[in-house]
Amino acid sequence: MTGIYFSGTGNTEFCVTRFTEKSGGKVFSVEDKGAAKALKEDRNIVLGYPIYYSNLPVIMRDFITQNAALWRGKNVFIIATMGMFSGDGAGCSARILKKFGANVIGGLHLKMPDCIGDVSLLKKPPEKNREIISAAVRKIDGAVEKMRNGRPPREGLNFFYHIAGLFGQRLWFYGKTKDYTKNPKIDGDKCVGCGECVRHCPMKNIKLNENGKAVSGGKCTMCYRCMSNCPKKAITIIGKEVLVQYKFGEQVK
Repeated sequence: MTGIYFSGTGNTEFCVTRFTEKSGGKVFSVEDKGAAKALKEDRNIVLGYPIYYSNLPVIMRDFITQNAALWRGKNVFIIATMGMFSGDGAGCSARILKKFGANVIGGLHLKMPDCIGDVSLLKKPPEKNREIISAAVRKIDGAVEKMRNGRPPREGLNFFYHIAGLFGQRLWFYGKTKDYTKNPKIDGDKCVGCGECVRHCPMKNIKLNENGKAVSGGKCTMCYRCMSNCPKKAITIIGKEVLVQYKFGEQVK
């Protein structure tokens, strides 16, 4: 079994890695050159991604469609991570995968600490985040056991999940997630040109200009890596102020 994931700040990487390694497999990020090769060679795939406003990250949607011919005949188990709610998080990719001939065998929804560090409503203290991670670990291990027994969970895959995701968020926020956005917003007065945001951006969307300041293009996938790694807190995505810089590893210490 091969795990393939996109992870903004580490939540999904952790979940897919734990599930896949307990099942005896290896994991690849969609950013790895070897991900498509691994997809081609293995019949059993664990596909993982975070959910943004009950929708797929555009970078994951691109990976799925760019490798359309490789999904035929694959058995795919989908893991969707979320900060609060997604409805049909697993179903968002399942509907595309089925068009490409994949056999979606199950889905798992995992609540994880929210990486959106510029919206105060979503912030939780570190001890609460550790509790959320512990609950996710128990759920992952239980799902692996169910898989071994031939009864994989199917969260996010039926009609009622689809309605919940559609009317719960996607209809209202579809414009934020259907394409890459023009975010992030970079405060030129705070930016010191260290290049950390450039290094962490999975889309190569941020560059340093002739004045040594970071500037953003129009291909942001809303992963929050740049904001979470900026030493001067000069970057925001949705809100106007950096409240918390989220890094998964710091949540499990």
